[in-house]
Amino acid sequence: MKRAMATMKKSGTSEEKDGDSPSRLIDARIEELSDWRGETLARVRTLIRQAEPDVIEEWKWRGVPVWEHAGIICTGETYKSVVKLTFAKGASLEDPSGLFNSSLDGNTRRAIDFHEGDEINEQALKALVCAAAALNTSTRAAARTAGARKKPSSA
Repeated sequence: MKRAMATMKKSGTSEEKDGDSPSRLIDARIEELSDWRGETLARVRTLIRQAEPDVIEEWKWRGVPVWEHAGIICTGETYKSVVKLTFAKGASLEDPSGLFNSSLDGNTRRAIDFHEGDEINEQALKALVCAAAALNTSTRAAARTAGARKKPSSA
């Protein structure tokens, strides 16, 4: 356990210097928490993977789990009294179930704060993850198309 905790303090993206993958670092974080926060992080991670099977797990900013598909879908921060799932483009997503309950004033991000004992609306969370991945994919495709239009033609 000491090795996992020491490793988690390093920053990195795809592979850590000592060979630990982001997925293993997330596993270690869940194990380290060993309380409701670890259980909650593990549950939302499972739901994210179910909703978007092609999701890529990253480990950024000195220990933040990040889930990506054509860009960041969301991050999973853990604090003393909350597990925070922050959607990078949450302000652009429809949230008919009202899951977003934090960071509501910003123009870009939205977050869901899970507290001890909270029930997770699994279907609504999966729908948000799918919508975020779709938005990332459409935004990336639109950027490629716009870039292709702006290229000067060779004469």
